[in-house]
Amino acid sequence: MDQPRATQLVGTALRCYPARWRRRHGTEAAELAKLLISDGTPAGSIALSYLAGAAREWLTPRPSRRLITAACALLTAACSLGVSAALLNPAAPARAASTSQPGGRAHCRPASAAPMPGVTPATSHPPAITREGQHDRSC
Repeated sequence: MDQPRATQLVGTALRCYPARWRRRHGTEAAELAKLLISDGTPAGSIALSYLAGAAREWLTPRPSRRLITAACALLTAACSLGVSAALLNPAAPARAASTSQPGGRAHCRPASAAPMPGVTPATSHPPAITREGQHDRSC
């Protein structure tokens, strides 16, 4: 195929793309097609590839500006709440898991570490916890 006819065929295929795509990529696509044709790639193959791309561009849904704006607003709000929660979180570790009293004595202790008769250590249950004095916390 001669050069002007090949360029015309590719140009026709490029005109099938949406205008927003042609404004952004049209010149580069035409230059690429010209280089491929000069390297020996058939113009028909390039034109078919461009026609398939144009169909894909027309059929792929684009998110609307309203949807993009709403998604950005939600992301901003979520990040703001995360930063606020991090700033309000106390830096001191929690003391609820502590098993010692302020004086340093433990308020709960294991009842017995000896296994039950007839039970092998591999199948024995963990020792029960008993209270060591009266307090209002559960062990």
